[in-house]
Amino acid sequence: MQPDRTGGAEGRDLARERTLGGVYAFLAYLLWGFLPLYFLLLQPIGPYELVAWRILLSLVFCALLIAVTRSWGRLAAIFRQPRLLALTALAGGLIYINWQVFIVGALTGHVIETSLGYFINPIATVLLAVIVLRERLRVTQWVAVGIAALAVVVIVVGYGSFPWIALTLAASFSVYGLVKKRVGPSVDAVSGLTLESMWLVPVAAVLLILVGSTSGIVYGSGEVGKTVLLSLVGVVTAVPLLFFAAGARRTSLTVIGLLQFVAPILQFIIGAWLLQEPMPLERWIGFGLVWLALVILTVDSLVHARRSRTAG
Repeated sequence: MQPDRTGGAEGRDLARERTLGGVYAFLAYLLWGFLPLYFLLLQPIGPYELVAWRILLSLVFCALLIAVTRSWGRLAAIFRQPRLLALTALAGGLIYINWQVFIVGALTGHVIETSLGYFINPIATVLLAVIVLRERLRVTQWVAVGIAALAVVVIVVGYGSFPWIALTLAASFSVYGLVKKRVGPSVDAVSGLTLESMWLVPVAAVLLILVGSTSGIVYGSGEVGKTVLLSLVGVVTAVPLLFFAAGARRTSLTVIGLLQFVAPILQFIIGAWLLQEPMPLERWIGFGLVWLALVILTVDSLVHARRSRTAG
C-alpha cells in the first residue's frame, strides 16, 4: 500500500498559508509606518484638503477594484441589510476622525505623538472590551492598563501638554476595530472601504469648499510631481488595508498582535531621529511606561494563548 501523504501535504499548505499571511500583515504595518513621510512629501497641501482628497480618491480606487474584480454583487448585498449599512456609516465616521487627527499630527510636528497613539491602541482595545463587551480582565491585563494610565499622567504632568492626538487616535481606532468586529466577514475589505468612503463624500465636499474659500485648493496648482503623489493617495490608503485583510484571513491573531507594533515603532523612529522632534526626559519616561505595559500585555496574551491551545 502507498502511504497516505494527504495530511502532510495539507499541513505544509496550511503552514505556507500562515507564513504568507504573516508576510502580508507585515507589509501592511510596514506601509502604515511610513505614512507620515508620504504625507510630509505632499506639503504645502494642508491636512483638511489632504483628508478630503484621501476620501474621494480612495472611493475612486475602490470602485475601480470592484469593477475589475466584478464584485458589485457583494456590494449590492450589503445595501439590502440596513444594519450592516449603519455599521459601515459608523465605521466611516470613526475612520474620518482617525485619518484627520493622524494627518494633523503628521503635518504639525507631532509624529512621535501619533506613534504613541498606536502604541496605546492595544491597551485601549482591552479597556474597551471591559466597558462595552463586559469582558473580565486578568490581573496582568489590569496591571498593563494601570501602567499605561500612569504613562499618560507622566506625559501630562512632566511634559506639560495633554496628548490629545495620541488618545484620540487610540480611542477612534479601537472603537473602529470593535465596529469592524461587529460587521464581521459579511463585509469584505474593499466593499467596507468603499462604503466608508462613500458615506464621507459630503464631509470631503464641505472640507474642499471651506479650504477653497479660505487658503485655496493646492491640488493641481503646484508641482507636477506632488500632484501625481497626491493622486496616488487612494492607492496608498487601500493597498495596506488589502494586505492586512489578506494577512488576517491566513495567520493567527497572535501574529497579528505582535506585528501591530511595527507601524508605531517606525513612526517613532521617523519622528525622533529623522524629523528630530523633541524627546525630553519626561516623554522618554512616559514612552518607557507604555512599552512596559505592552510587554506585559503581549507576554500575557502569548501565555494565555498557549494555555488555551494546551487545554484544547
